[in-house]
Amino acid sequence: MKTGEPEERRRGAEVIVPERVRPELQTSVAKNEAAKGSDGEKEPEPIETLRPKVPGGAGSQIVALAKYMAGTEVHTYAFSVAANVILSLFPFIVLLLTITRQVFHSTAMESVVGDMMRSFLPVGQDFIVRNMQILAHPRKGTQVFSLVMLLVTSTGVFLPLEVALNNVWGVTKNRNYLHNQAVSLGLAFAVGALSMISVALSAGQQSVVRFVFFGHTDNVVFRFVAGSFLHLVGGVVSILLFFLIYWALPNRQVPARAVLPTAIVVGLAWEGAKVLYILALPWLDFQSVYGPFYISVGLMMWAFLSGLLLLAGAHFSATRYTLALAREAEREG
Repeated sequence: MKTGEPEERRRGAEVIVPERVRPELQTSVAKNEAAKGSDGEKEPEPIETLRPKVPGGAGSQIVALAKYMAGTEVHTYAFSVAANVILSLFPFIVLLLTITRQVFHSTAMESVVGDMMRSFLPVGQDFIVRNMQILAHPRKGTQVFSLVMLLVTSTGVFLPLEVALNNVWGVTKNRNYLHNQAVSLGLAFAVGALSMISVALSAGQQSVVRFVFFGHTDNVVFRFVAGSFLHLVGGVVSILLFFLIYWALPNRQVPARAVLPTAIVVGLAWEGAKVLYILALPWLDFQSVYGPFYISVGLMMWAFLSGLLLLAGAHFSATRYTLALAREAEREG
């Protein structure tokens, strides 16, 4: 950047900085220069004007990603997300069990929720599912509290993520509190809807397979088919979840094509990382250090690693897309 440019122009994000690169964008950029928020900060530049700070080439991108992941802010965001994920996880499970029992009145869907949680959780699966089923008992007054806690903690998950993704995409102005809460609640409801759809699909698939096997479900083939479908649905849900976060959370319009490939890669990598984490748990041996709290520690560590993976994907998608824009601009120029 030239030294004569204003300070706010030189402040660049971690990955990208705005520049005016094509004459047809002059009007759009000028409008953004004039559009000031109530706090005096500029609105985000048009995404077409963003240029990469990372040179082309896989090696340079990997080095830039490593530097980004070594930053203290990234770890702060990941720990903040992990804490709120743990706070929202148990109310979320209770809410799913309550809906399957009291709304759909389906024991098959309730069983699928338990299977999904066992597949999703890396540690203490049976202990957690068993206790969540007790808390979801219809005579308990836990359901309303779970819903309130879920609404509160889910917004806490997405708040630090928005700040982190804004930094990655070169946005200096975050949403105001109410706007962020609205977006966070929308994402929370989307996650709940995806979960219920996956539960319904898995329960329906098991009913069909049970019919094909004439009710003989206690065999290896049935368990393999049901388990494979459950993992397939879980993988699709993971990809959609990462896509929604990458696409909806930044305070700018991010094209779906900029984040969809990364969401697919990160979603599949997350499933693979979970398997590796489960295999590493005996060597980590949290129980010998933390005693009865080893389940919470194991979940917290997994949530933290998941947050790091999510932020790494966000950085990579922004780098990849802005490099593509730069190449396109060079071809047109």
